[in-house]
Amino acid sequence: MKAVAIVLVLVVLAVVQLAIAGRLEQQGGVTCGQVDANMTPCISYLTQGGEPSAACCSGVKTVNGMAESADERKTACNCLKAAANPYANLKDDAAQALPSKCCVSLNIPISRTINCDTIS
Repeated sequence: MKAVAIVLVLVVLAVVQLAIAGRLEQQGGVTCGQVDANMTPCISYLTQGGEPSAACCSGVKTVNGMAESADERKTACNCLKAAANPYANLKDDAAQALPSKCCVSLNIPISRTINCDTIS
C-alpha cells in the first residue's frame, strides 16, 4: 500500500511539473525535469528524516553543478519549490540540513516558501 502511495505521489508530481515546466524554464538550460530526476531519491529523506541516501546526495551535487548562473539558480529554485509543494509532510528542517548532510554548499535553498526571485 505504501509503495502505491509513493508511486501515486510521483505521478502527481510529474503531472504538475509538466504543467508548469514551460513557465519555469529559463535560457540557461536547467529544466524542472532535470531537477526532479536528480532530487527524486531525496523524497524519503525529506519526508521521513534520517540520513539521505548516496543517490540523493549525488542528485544534490548534480543540481548544484547545473545551476551556475543567476537565471539557472532561479529556475532550479522554482523547480524545487514546485516539487516540494505537493508534499505536506516535507520536513523543513530536513530540507535545510540536506546540503550539509551531503557535504555540498548548495547555492539554491530547498523550501516551499522561498521567493526565488531574490536568488542571485
